[in-house]
Amino acid sequence: MEAKGDGSAEADKADFQKMIQGMLEKAKQLKPEELVFRYKGVLYPSVPSSVQTLQALGNFQARPEDLVISSYPKCGFNWVNLLLRDIAFINQNESEDGKPGVRSQLKLLEFENAGNYEEMKNDPSPRIYGMHGHYNNLPSSIHQKKTKILVVFRNPKDNAVSYYHFCQNNPLLPTFSSWDEFFRNYMTGEVCWGSYFDHALVWEKHFDDENVKIVTYEELKENLAKGVQSIAEFFGLSLSEEQIQKIAGRGTFQAMSDNAEKTHSSFGKVIFRKGVVGDWKTLFTKEQSEEMDAKFEACLAGTKIGAMLKYDLYCKE
Repeated sequence: MEAKGDGSAEADKADFQKMIQGMLEKAKQLKPEELVFRYKGVLYPSVPSSVQTLQALGNFQARPEDLVISSYPKCGFNWVNLLLRDIAFINQNESEDGKPGVRSQLKLLEFENAGNYEEMKNDPSPRIYGMHGHYNNLPSSIHQKKTKILVVFRNPKDNAVSYYHFCQNNPLLPTFSSWDEFFRNYMTGEVCWGSYFDHALVWEKHFDDENVKIVTYEELKENLAKGVQSIAEFFGLSLSEEQIQKIAGRGTFQAMSDNAEKTHSSFGKVIFRKGVVGDWKTLFTKEQSEEMDAKFEACLAGTKIGAMLKYDLYCKE
């Protein structure tokens, strides 16, 4: 799902907009239940993805020098994708005005196809791409080549609220009759890409793998410059202090949101909504909050990912 073009920002933007419009038109012709399909027990969006794509994904050939991002939906994938593209661009060649070139390409492997995977073989390194699927669903070549994977997590309460609004505002996904209905589905994993907690438990097993780095949405909000430096160091990309501050300055969520129309065309307003921590308090009932607390305690209490999420700080009144 990457914009193609003649290399100019305007051409890329036009092609990206055309691709989005094509998907929106396709979605209009489908019934709500046809907007998703099930593959190996997990739901996926049917307009940008397909069973054939997910089957072909197993044959994707990764490179050791690829820069890979993985996150459960609405944990900050698009934000980190733009940050990483900026980091990689500046590391290679900063333009005279200090502004990187086109950084808007979004390449989610689940949204590509076998033909695109073949085309990617011709892409120069480092290639930047990602997935919303968890560790076990990544192409086996990523594990074989020890390709580095940056994993992004977000506290589950804010994630659930963000995911709900994303579904309600995204024509490519079925909407829900209410927040209560969505919450029930979220807690049972009956949303696209399955259960948040299943993702976390799988990644917990690989927390200390040397080719895996886990960051949280909240820590990036707390200190973006430190996060930029940490991400760059993980991928072996060298940045000066001035470059780190420059990337952090234009990489705030607000800056990304303000620039969303340029980077993601008309879909930008769907992807970048609030970007705040604590928005869960606008929708969670006391009972739902307690249910989520119990789920977190059962699944992630005492885990390294659980500790990183600072649940008591961000998910308790």
